Amino acid sequence: MKNSIKLSALFFSLLFATAIFAQDFPTKPIKIIVPFPPGGATDTISRAVAERLQAVLNKPVIVENKAGASGNIGVAEVVRSAPDGYTLVMGAAQTLTINHQLFDKMGFTPQKDLAPIVVVASVPNVLVVANRLPAKNLQELIALAKANPGKFSSGSSSTGGTPHLTLEMFKTVTGTSIVHVPYKGSAPALQDLAGGQIEMMFDNLPAALPLISGGRVRPIGVTSLKRTASAPDIPTLDEMGLKGFETQGWFGLLAPAETPFAILEKLNVEVNKMIQSPEFRERLVKAGADPVGGSIDDFRQRLKAETDRWGRVIKEANVKAE
Repeated sequence: MKNSIKLSALFFSLLFATAIFAQDFPTKPIKIIVPFPPGGATDTISRAVAERLQAVLNKPVIVENKAGASGNIGVAEVVRSAPDGYTLVMGAAQTLTINHQLFDKMGFTPQKDLAPIVVVASVPNVLVVANRLPAKNLQELIALAKANPGKFSSGSSSTGGTPHLTLEMFKTVTGTSIVHVPYKGSAPALQDLAGGQIEMMFDNLPAALPLISGGRVRPIGVTSLKRTASAPDIPTLDEMGLKGFETQGWFGLLAPAETPFAILEKLNVEVNKMIQSPEFRERLVKAGADPVGGSIDDFRQRLKAETDRWGRVIKEANVKAE
């Protein structure tokens, strides 16, 4: 009985201490690691979050780019960091739900070794085609691809990224035989598409939007279930007949596993407030992203659901890392 009382007292004292710690958090600068080079969507969104967090928390919030190995190097650094809320990562769909299913010896598993905080934003993929193609809509494109089996090519930013896996899903549901051509990044793939060297590609909307706006490639549709605020004139593949076809890139803030829940919750609340701000939402839309937000559990469920889904696509399409 005495032991039970002592254990209960210890438990509540630890709980109280954690709550006080979270109340005082932060007492020093926070670092957000971006596992990709500067200038991309992950970097842009991270800097917008850092700027607003710094203002509300009254402590510096520093963005540090740690690129390499498809994002694995930066994520691994956060996994190894102290679980105190001072080192965070802006993870993307690929780094958190795909990479560990493609690469051996990563040394960590995102769902086990990271604590989700909040999904900040999402970006749909967009299906774009070369201007030389006669296809003006989805049905014409599918018919053209079926008429040229094995001769129709689709580029992507890399093997195993969400644009590539979106292509594999597209091939399955449309019954088309399209050749995948992986590039080292979106830019060279989009340039070849604009030049007519490949027929089509899926890419995240922010990357493709400048070429779409400039008339250098033709958009067919986005892969979100609703039209996106950053490109409302582009229809969804769902509304054009591919019912339920949805893939999105997204960006979420995470901490090392074992970070006190009270700290995770405090950060979740502050970022959700930020996401509700009209100014911040407008900034995301201008970057080609849609605001998301939500609870810690929402993020946890997203991680599990998308890990399972992409795992099935990888297995069925026999995708191997290069």
